[in-house]
Amino acid sequence: MDIIVCLKQVVDPELPQTEFAIEPATGRQVREGRPLVISTYDENALEVALQLKDRGGGKVTVLTLGPQAVISDAFRLALAMGADEMVVVDDPRGPDRLGGEKAAILAAAIRRIGRFDLVLTGCESADWTERVVAPVLAEALSAACVTFVSRVEAADGTLMVRRMADEGFHRVEVRLPAVLSVASDESNRPRLPKLKDILAAKRKPVHVWPVADMPAAPGDLAAGVEVREVVIPQRTTRCEFLEGESAEQAAALAQRLRDLKLL
Repeated sequence: MDIIVCLKQVVDPELPQTEFAIEPATGRQVREGRPLVISTYDENALEVALQLKDRGGGKVTVLTLGPQAVISDAFRLALAMGADEMVVVDDPRGPDRLGGEKAAILAAAIRRIGRFDLVLTGCESADWTERVVAPVLAEALSAACVTFVSRVEAADGTLMVRRMADEGFHRVEVRLPAVLSVASDESNRPRLPKLKDILAAKRKPVHVWPVADMPAAPGDLAAGVEVREVVIPQRTTRCEFLEGESAEQAAALAQRLRDLKLL
């Protein structure tokens, strides 16, 4: 099975809140000087691809869109985990593009890669939660699409997937080619590469393609959504100290909550 996994590079979501900032000119998160990592759910998608390869063979290609100059060692981790090769679409505007634009460019890159059976993405990105890339990508590739998939099993040219739902899970049979967006699950926790895998990753092919070479239709790149403002919510806190012994503090706390109409 030929599998393509779309990965996105984001500012490490584990950074302290004080490190989060918005660039006023672009309305996007400030990336300069912050550590960059693979978006969390994209790692889950990669693990699903590697498990399918482990069970049935095939090839896993990782695909990313962004400025080549800031593609960090995070993506080398994808190769060390077991991906066979990487394609970077060098796009200085990559981090600022919205989902529809990204999907159009990724679809063009996938067509250039050639044959594929399955495309995997994360169910949402850690920095900009649109959740539209997988469906738009599937439409552009004329492929089936299932979102919020937690588990995948291959069987005779089809896939049996478990999709998260409000009331539990759905079991869905999917014909290939298909595009799936992957959610986290205990079964797809990203593996940790060994030292020999990290060293081997340095010898795996990395292809860099200018975004100008991606033949996306001009209409596909039209801005369907306009971001006018992004702000950081302002939070205020207030602390009150209650005097006295424990019993007195408990009684005072209960009375204070009643005064605030919280009890």
